[in-house]
Amino acid sequence: MPDHLSKPGRSRVMAAIRSKNTKPELMLRQALRTIGLTGYRIHLASLPGKPDIAYTRWRLAVFVDGVFWHGHPDHFNPDLASPYWREKIARNQERDRRNYASLVALDWTVLRIWDMQLKDDLDGATRTVADALRALGRPDPPR
Repeated sequence: MPDHLSKPGRSRVMAAIRSKNTKPELMLRQALRTIGLTGYRIHLASLPGKPDIAYTRWRLAVFVDGVFWHGHPDHFNPDLASPYWREKIARNQERDRRNYASLVALDWTVLRIWDMQLKDDLDGATRTVADALRALGRPDPPR
């Protein structure tokens, strides 16, 4: 199916889509601050994939991924997508795999949290980050 927008129109729409500081990222960062899990860096350019949240001391990289843009199997069906979107999402997924492998090779732990996970269970996603940090040796924050 051809695009119903002109090239300049599609370009405007795509340019308006945020790639960082998205609502799900902001939700997770606020929840982490609320329970005292501060000390992270955001969008650290020196790391593969520029993780949305990076706890450098404990080498934990957290990515907050959109279910559509990163091809979550319950939210993106390549059989129903146009060739453009199939290829676009496949490139995103391949880039995600490369970044994951690069971070693991640098001895980082990588968490991927889906945006819908944050919407459905913000506390659970926050606990996932807290549990990973605890497993990596970060002491629990004082209450």
